[in-house]
Amino acid sequence: MKVLDAIKTGSKLLKEKNIPTYILDSELLLSKSINKSREELLINLEQNINEKDLVNFNKHLIRRSKKEPIAYLLGEKEFWSKKFFVNKDTLIPRPETELLVEKLVTLYKEKRLAILDIGTGTGCVIISLLSELKNSTGMAVDISSKALFVARKNALKFKLSDRIRFLNQNFEDIHFKKFDLIVSNPPYITRNGIKNLSDDIKKFEPRMALDGGNDGLDLIKKVIYKSKEILKINGMLALEIGNEQFKKVSKILIGNKFIIRCVIKDYKKNVRCVFSEYR
Repeated sequence: MKVLDAIKTGSKLLKEKNIPTYILDSELLLSKSINKSREELLINLEQNINEKDLVNFNKHLIRRSKKEPIAYLLGEKEFWSKKFFVNKDTLIPRPETELLVEKLVTLYKEKRLAILDIGTGTGCVIISLLSELKNSTGMAVDISSKALFVARKNALKFKLSDRIRFLNQNFEDIHFKKFDLIVSNPPYITRNGIKNLSDDIKKFEPRMALDGGNDGLDLIKKVIYKSKEILKINGMLALEIGNEQFKKVSKILIGNKFIIRCVIKDYKKNVRCVFSEYR
């Protein structure tokens, strides 16, 4: 079978399964199956594909047709112009989180910071920050040892292992340390709301990284309370939150002696990040 025919066959299958990006996904999965870039594929549409690669392609198509995220099938996701290793043990980095990184890089470009990343997952936030903030160091904590394995792998890939310390523990067990900046993208989906998420999220991404408790604020509250103890005076807490949580989160922050410095809205104009200083 030729490349063009394989792409058409894959696209047709995925379209029938209501995968909106069926053509792109078919191209990406074929490029992975034959170990060539998508660009190489598209300029060699008449190239023949061997039987072994076709078998792999069909396996990937079947998994994608069952709504398994394309990032898990490819084993990577682009974030901050870097290709991060991902697997089913971590949340897939989202474009909205880049807005948080972008703002922090602008605020702290020439500063020397001690940064804590709570619930680091793939490590995409702390790694992206430290790739820009050359004078800073970081600590990344996650309760999942499997997620930390992924984060360490990414730190090694981007040559930042010497500037990040990884801890496999509950962030509430961190004591006797002070940070200039704490960043966190904690679970913030209400437990009851998980069933309303799309299949690719609720069936495949780690539930522990999604479930924010009955009101979606369980982990957010804990991060705020803990930050009071381990932030330096005038230190910054940068939190990613869910849609329509800003009023409740801002009330908790103000009640705990934080001053809200700015918010970031996502591409749909929802407040998604809150930056606050501890006084």
